[in-house]
Amino acid sequence: MIFSRTAIFLSGIMLLTVASADAQRITREEYIDRYKSIAVSQMERYGIPASITMAQGILESDSGNSRLSLESNNHFGIKCKRNWSGPRVYHDDDEAGECFRAYESVEASYHDHAEFLDTQPRYDSLFAYASTDYRSWARGLKAAGYATAPDYAQRLVRIIESYKLYLLDQPDGERLYAAGRGRLIEVQVDSRRDAVSVSGGYLIDPDNFRVTINAHEGYNVYTTNGVHYIVAKENDSFKNIGRKFRLSVGNLRKFNDAKGKRMEPEADEVVFIERKLTAWRGNARHHICREGETLRSVAQSYGIRVRSLAKINGLKSGDPLAAGMELKIK
Repeated sequence: MIFSRTAIFLSGIMLLTVASADAQRITREEYIDRYKSIAVSQMERYGIPASITMAQGILESDSGNSRLSLESNNHFGIKCKRNWSGPRVYHDDDEAGECFRAYESVEASYHDHAEFLDTQPRYDSLFAYASTDYRSWARGLKAAGYATAPDYAQRLVRIIESYKLYLLDQPDGERLYAAGRGRLIEVQVDSRRDAVSVSGGYLIDPDNFRVTINAHEGYNVYTTNGVHYIVAKENDSFKNIGRKFRLSVGNLRKFNDAKGKRMEPEADEVVFIERKLTAWRGNARHHICREGETLRSVAQSYGIRVRSLAKINGLKSGDPLAAGMELKIK
């Protein structure tokens, strides 16, 4: 059979295009190296295992090679939902033309993934698991309906164990992961909460920055940065919360940097029930500000006193923050 020069030329172009596309694909190892620091940072802030975040990113975005991740930086397949007011794109998924969130960067996608799990009530039970208990997190995500695939939990666990991502969940995890590549490192993973008994109650290991430790008067008690807090309910007040936790209104206001006498906690707002620290205990050193954030909102998010956060950054407590501004948190 005789081929024309044009046909041969076009065939060559097609082969080069396919080869180029294959060469540009990110491998799983490259994906992990590129984004593991972000996953560890989110674990320190929210308590979501870094291994789970990485495995979900790999699975949901095809290691950053999917059309959704390439076109809109959405690495976790999160759909718009009613409360999403940001950019959006449309793709066929369970149904045709479904709405997905779009982000200005991959980092923003990782941050939204953590906030999505942290703020959606159906995932609340997951935060009772230690950040080293990736198996329970995987099963919990499937049970809560994160994905429809019947073997979703097993897929996550296979990825985590195949690439030793569980090392990232340990203290100094990035160093452990780097040292563990190419050789097996034994890590003890306890499926129970990391807790020690104290006077008939429990205190959580301060390395677990976002975990439910107890319940009191209908409130879940959490800890972040080693400081205990609850989440305010509809029509809550410092007086009401103080009465239930045997704290004065003045102390509660001091703990939460609520200087205005008319300032009361809003529904779903973090309310600390002990004094915050002067700096962040985790490995992360900076926070990138988003639109509308204030020194107080950032301080509440990390369990840091506003005055200390301002001092670290050479600011005054009332100074405004700009989107994209980098704040030191330790």
